[in-house]
Amino acid sequence: MKYILVTGGVISGIGKGIIASSVGTILKSCGLHVTAIKIDPYINIDAGTFSPYEHGEVFVLDDGGEVDLDLGNYERFLDIRLTRDNNLTTGKIYQSVINKERRGDYLGKTVQVVPHITDAIQEWVVKQARVPVEDDDVEPQVCVIELGGTVGDIESMPFIEAFRQFQFKVKRENFCNIHVSLIPQPSATGEQKTKPTQSSVRELRGLGLSPDLIMCRCSTVLENSVKEKISMFCHVEPEQVICVHDVSSIYKVPLLLEKQGVVSYLSRRLNMPIETRPRKMLTKWKEMSDRSDRLLEQCSIALVGKYTKFSDSYASVIKALEHSALAISHKLEVKYVDSAHLEPSTLQEEPVKYHEAWQKLCSADGVLVPGGFGVRGTEGKIHAISWARNQKKPFLGVCLGMQLAVCEFARNTLGWTGEALLLLLLGRSDLFAAPEKPRGEEQRVTTVLFRCCANHSLKTVAPKTAAACIRERDCLYKLSFLINCLYTYKVLNASVYM
Repeated sequence: MKYILVTGGVISGIGKGIIASSVGTILKSCGLHVTAIKIDPYINIDAGTFSPYEHGEVFVLDDGGEVDLDLGNYERFLDIRLTRDNNLTTGKIYQSVINKERRGDYLGKTVQVVPHITDAIQEWVVKQARVPVEDDDVEPQVCVIELGGTVGDIESMPFIEAFRQFQFKVKRENFCNIHVSLIPQPSATGEQKTKPTQSSVRELRGLGLSPDLIMCRCSTVLENSVKEKISMFCHVEPEQVICVHDVSSIYKVPLLLEKQGVVSYLSRRLNMPIETRPRKMLTKWKEMSDRSDRLLEQCSIALVGKYTKFSDSYASVIKALEHSALAISHKLEVKYVDSAHLEPSTLQEEPVKYHEAWQKLCSADGVLVPGGFGVRGTEGKIHAISWARNQKKPFLGVCLGMQLAVCEFARNTLGWTGEALLLLLLGRSDLFAAPEKPRGEEQRVTTVLFRCCANHSLKTVAPKTAAACIRERDCLYKLSFLINCLYTYKVLNASVYM
């Protein structure tokens, strides 16, 4: 087993997840079986209770695991299926160690960060790295491990120490460290600065890890003089300094790494006899990325939600839209519309925001209302759904968006009162009296609404963790459904969050 640790310096959110996914992609293109582990140093057990403003979207795995959105990138890039144990947090490690201590597994010893916490981290990584993640159930040959946060954070110290020990246990030829660092370029001078990277590498070395590759995140192509300077001050060869500048699509990053010889270096460094000639898989990546740059026709989609200030809150939805747009050779434009700004109350308080929101909605080619919780912005979503239905605009409702579409139809077509529908949707069925003996269309709407009510009541009453119905499940549909025009099979496999 080969282990590749990806660390980050200077700032968080520098792009470690995309780089880790890209490294895995180019290795998989060589015929290797690759898995991935994401380490998050926070004390939470998982990401299930996070606010979307904290870490963006909560990605749902097939086994119901609620994890960091980077695992979504791993699955999309590597075409693998991960489990909740591929996301390791400080909370999980401490919970595991404390449970062992309570059972007496440590035989009365004083439980400490070193060696007990660090040993638990290493055991978790070794065990999970061998779990098959592809349909052929073959044990992975390479494990890419992303350590969240930045080097020097107090939260990540136990993990850094664990990997300092780990590199000697698995031997040098089986462990490699890739360090991702920022190369700022102040607009006043336009000069690429290396001092933050030098400091970051110095701190990493002081903690016992030496980078084998330094991935430099910069806005423009890294100059040769800058690369040589980093090579000199960070004690690495120039070929070990890799430029990862801003590109038009994240799917160009694997090609960028391949072009700079990352595969050939890793092949030598980890003693992996792999092919380094052009591979069919990367050829397809190049065709896809080139096609994305040649798109002429544009399609605009209004995404109506509550967390539109932070695009990562809807990462998977946006990726699905991008993939769909590319499939039909259209350039995607996502118009983020704050649902609260569509409500009549905003017209009185902030008329400019109200008119701007409606202008975005009315100029879009289609409307998408994603999932969410709580009453804030709900009326605005219903107004957007009503407008899309009346104007015959293409509409897609996901999770709460679908439930609100049912509410909108029941309110405006069947004449049900809005207050009753909202009470029902929010799980307050005790305050709602359904129409007596509903028939026909009303019967079907009543059934759907009460199912929505049951799901939301579960979230309201049960503990916040693991309260929602989340996992992979088969979705059956009739041949008469419109979706039959898109798919040739009767069972769709999907991860759901309800």
